[in-house]
Amino acid sequence: MQAWPGSAQPLGATYDGAGTNFAVFSSVADAVQLCLFDGDDEHCVELTERDADVWHAYLPGVEPGQRYGYRVHGPFDPAQGLRCNPAKLLLDPYATAVDGELRWDEAVFGYRWDDHEARNDLDSAAFVPKGVVTNPYFDWQDDRHPRIPYHETVVYEAHVKGLTATHPEIPEDIRGTYQAVAHPVMIEHYRRLGITAVELMPVHEFVQDHHLLERGLRNYWGYNSLGFLAPHHGYAANGTSGQQVQEFKTMVRDLHRAGIEVILDVVYNHTAEGNHLGPTLSFRGLDNAAYYRLVDGDAAHYYDTTGTGNSLLMRSPHVLQLILDSLRYWVQEMHVDGFRFDLAATLARQFHEVDRLSAFFDLCQQDPVVSRAKLIAEPWDVGDGGYQVGNFPPLWTEWNGRYRDTVRDFWRGEHATVPELASRFMGSSDLYESSGRRPYASVNFVTAHDGFTLRDLVSYNDKHNEANGEGGADGESHNRSWNCGAEGPTDDPEVNELRARQQRNLLTTLLLSQGVPMLLHGDELGRTQDGNNNAYCQDSELSWIDWTAVDDELLEFVGRVSSLRRDHPVFRRRRFFQGEPVRGHSDLHDVAWFRPDGREMDDEDWDSGFARSLGVFLNGEAIPEPGPRGERVVDDSFLVLFNADDDAQEFVLPERGFGAAWEVEVDTSAPDGAGQDGAVEAGGTVKVASRGTLVLRRQA
Repeated sequence: MQAWPGSAQPLGATYDGAGTNFAVFSSVADAVQLCLFDGDDEHCVELTERDADVWHAYLPGVEPGQRYGYRVHGPFDPAQGLRCNPAKLLLDPYATAVDGELRWDEAVFGYRWDDHEARNDLDSAAFVPKGVVTNPYFDWQDDRHPRIPYHETVVYEAHVKGLTATHPEIPEDIRGTYQAVAHPVMIEHYRRLGITAVELMPVHEFVQDHHLLERGLRNYWGYNSLGFLAPHHGYAANGTSGQQVQEFKTMVRDLHRAGIEVILDVVYNHTAEGNHLGPTLSFRGLDNAAYYRLVDGDAAHYYDTTGTGNSLLMRSPHVLQLILDSLRYWVQEMHVDGFRFDLAATLARQFHEVDRLSAFFDLCQQDPVVSRAKLIAEPWDVGDGGYQVGNFPPLWTEWNGRYRDTVRDFWRGEHATVPELASRFMGSSDLYESSGRRPYASVNFVTAHDGFTLRDLVSYNDKHNEANGEGGADGESHNRSWNCGAEGPTDDPEVNELRARQQRNLLTTLLLSQGVPMLLHGDELGRTQDGNNNAYCQDSELSWIDWTAVDDELLEFVGRVSSLRRDHPVFRRRRFFQGEPVRGHSDLHDVAWFRPDGREMDDEDWDSGFARSLGVFLNGEAIPEPGPRGERVVDDSFLVLFNADDDAQEFVLPERGFGAAWEVEVDTSAPDGAGQDGAVEAGGTVKVASRGTLVLRRQA
């Protein structure tokens, strides 16, 4: 096959209608071969052009669907961080589609199993996935980014397969795929919940772990990326020779048409190649020391702050280029709206410590494409000083781990949680305001994929991860008691009602807090994993949503509270409450806090470690930001009464200056949340159930 010189840019395989340009980076290679596959037949083309360490060629007539990989000739000296081996077929880091599963044969490793110091020259081509040339042309029609403002955003964290794998109203042949995520029945479900953004767990191409396959399990979550520009082939309904790209784009277009954004959970902190004993699949064989962070003075081993065996080298210009190119690709070519960065603290480790001034943050800030997307950090990793909640730059929002912990502790009835609950409910100004950030810098959540589901959170005191085959050593160590009277399923109606009420409490707190609420898929339906709090390897009914066992009352309740948030901007302000007087009312502030006896909280009350009840007044006449046309925003005012005590609590409603009469909007002691009818006058009392919440709206 005749090869033309082609171009060193862009990296990857680029089809132009007449042929394909191939370009791959390696600074250590002596020679690079492009290998084209037709079934099992392999044809290799020598790449003779090299510019700025990019090896390239243009091949006329090579069309979409062509499978390919690379072989790199160069030094093999693991002690010096060099691991080139032409016997290993390597996946293009810039492949936009991947075909085939990794098969765990000895040939995929760079060393021999009987001698880890000896180079393994077994050919790996038959056992590794290949890149696929894709067609970049797609009819986007009138698609555009919805660009939902952060303060109006409600995120739904979902797994592509687990979300729809059992849905009876979705055709069986597309369940668990990209198509199903945007099926009309799912779009109706998102709308019922008030969802504005679907956050998909990893869809970058990932591989199955050897140790899981040996135990008859699979990597379900997908935090094992190998291709940062390729949608995972396992979620495609109609083929893996590029069809996955078209299906993904169709999903995005259909969700956008419904006004729903798409956010991707991305894993740029490590790759699937693991530690020094891992396979040679791509980066390791192309240019090991340019892609991975190696141990200083011991280049045979990998510096790991992710707990997965390796960490990408965040001070390498080629790693930074790969990540930024990937982000731009998903925004510009795939039309996604934002990203949630797994273990984002690792991305800030340009050297050793987490540094908010690292090159990665600078590049994101300056990039005209990436800076306009939603950027959400998981603000921690497993390295020293890795917990960085509140410390990311102003462009970023964060999963607020302190919100999760505080809200859980309060509703468990822990002592000394009232002051911090107040801060978390109001948007965590203590974490974000001093750096010029807004309440929506806090992505609030109570549950996420990693841990118990909401139903299991209030039903189990201990994890039940026996199915994972790790002897219970994996997952969170314990759940601390919710005092719900039993462990796991029970026929006791009082226990089940208390659990249901606690679910409603947690969801009400989440949806009415300042900031961006994030729901875990299935929590609105009462989904259970039978107490498994680390279902990363459970690609089965244990993890999938069971659409035949939906808690209809809970679903109705979530829709009710979500609608309250949507309809009332006082619950989703763009700026923090300041506790300042309302214009023209020197004695009436934008927010006020109350004891159950109707008196405003004082310093002594805040310092008391034994209170488990709290009331908050949210003044709808004191919203400081203007509306979309510059008009003054005036909303209803609300009282939210929290009672985490084991006993019911009488609350005295505040004096008439705050409102003459109030009516109940949400009562978590009622399955539908509706509560009692009729108004309660100022100075009157309302009963808040044990471990209950009341939301009251001031009558006009």
